[in-house]
Amino acid sequence: MALAYFADDELYTRTLLQRVLVRAGYDVRGFASGEALLSAMTESSCQIVLLDVLMPGLDGLATLERIRAISDVPVILLTACNGDDAYCEALAQGADDYVTKPFKPALLLAKMSALLRRPAMDSRGCGVDALILANLSYDPKVRELRVDGRVVPLSPLEQNLMGFYVSRPWQAVSKEELMASIWGAPGIQDMRAVEEANRRLRRKLAAAGSRALNETVWGYGYRFRAQEG
Repeated sequence: MALAYFADDELYTRTLLQRVLVRAGYDVRGFASGEALLSAMTESSCQIVLLDVLMPGLDGLATLERIRAISDVPVILLTACNGDDAYCEALAQGADDYVTKPFKPALLLAKMSALLRRPAMDSRGCGVDALILANLSYDPKVRELRVDGRVVPLSPLEQNLMGFYVSRPWQAVSKEELMASIWGAPGIQDMRAVEEANRRLRRKLAAAGSRALNETVWGYGYRFRAQEG
């Protein structure tokens, strides 16, 4: 039974989440604030976290930032905002997905299930040694990226992407394949997650001066290769 933590300052939402998650078979702990959830995480880990974005005090994004400093646990944000800007901001902060309020319980449960089934893209997942391409190297055993010998910090999602690309350098991969491998199940999450995650990884690599990038294969997906010139 997976242990789920959630934080929301609205009693109605906490009651609804408690009922929905318990009925789905989750072990659940609910909190009225981000501070309370973080305090619980320092004492006992969980398998997935749900965070309301607009909470007084430590809001959802600030709570997420602190979670990412200590854990790569899957996090879904609950937000009243809907649109590309909100989605991109959620991913930029390190969220794995987000659900808009009022949410449909079936959709939330499907996304939670997909994230919990997501394979860990570490050295055991890719089954290969470090990738060295142009001036970039990535070691999946320690999940460390270097460009010109300098360490480039990656979010957990970006580490998973690099772990995937390590096993498939120079190969074109579809967005659907990435969705199934990184997010756990095709068709449940919006393809914007794939696009935004790859966009952010490419920007980070380019800013570090990498001559190897996850280039777009138009109408299909992506390819990780050394750039010409």
